[in-house]
Amino acid sequence: MTSSGLHVAGAAKMAAAEGSGAGGTLFPGLADVSIPQDIPVEGEITVPVGSHSPEEDYSTLDEPVKDTIMRDLKAVGKKFVHVMYPKKSSALLRDWDLWGPLVLCVSLALMLQGGSADSKDDGGPQFAEVFVIIWFGAVVITLNSKLLGGTISFFQSLCVLGYCVMPLTVAMLVCRLVLLAGAGTVSFIIRLIVVGAMFGWSTLASTAFLADSQPPNRKALVVYPIFLFYFVISWMILTFTPQ
Repeated sequence: MTSSGLHVAGAAKMAAAEGSGAGGTLFPGLADVSIPQDIPVEGEITVPVGSHSPEEDYSTLDEPVKDTIMRDLKAVGKKFVHVMYPKKSSALLRDWDLWGPLVLCVSLALMLQGGSADSKDDGGPQFAEVFVIIWFGAVVITLNSKLLGGTISFFQSLCVLGYCVMPLTVAMLVCRLVLLAGAGTVSFIIRLIVVGAMFGWSTLASTAFLADSQPPNRKALVVYPIFLFYFVISWMILTFTPQ
């Protein structure tokens, strides 16, 4: 072997030694690792997919219309039960909807309808007046709640305020039945007691759902507009006289 060949071989050995030394310094744990020849190194990289239950793949688009309507009616009925037996619960806040408030608002406006629009002796507000007062008042209370730092969402507040009109709607129905017997002093006293009780019920039910979503030092600022809102509706019911 010539001298140049010896120099090249020596340089290769030195480079190999330096490489092994660097590898041992950088990856000391791999110095004694060896891969046997009989272990296959081929395969597929796959991501396991969890099994889906039938409930997760279920969509309301695939169910019959009758089932959808019945499910929604049951949900509305459960919210009515929560209002009639008010307690601290998140049912109205978690599964909010505006179907119940819309039905109650329309029913109350129809019962407060005193006569035709062109009647001079109209004994009650018109449909549009009641509708606007209820929804505008609910929106103002909701905005007031949000500005005071409430954690409840806009539509959740509308849902609670709308559903809590139910006792006053029942009071209006009772007053209409009492007025069928006459509009004397006894009739007024009965209507006053019924409307006063339902007014307290509506206020108590709404504050039971909304008070906890407000800062502790601002609850009074939130409860007062709610009190005023239901008081205006109660006053319209109490002062209503049929044509």
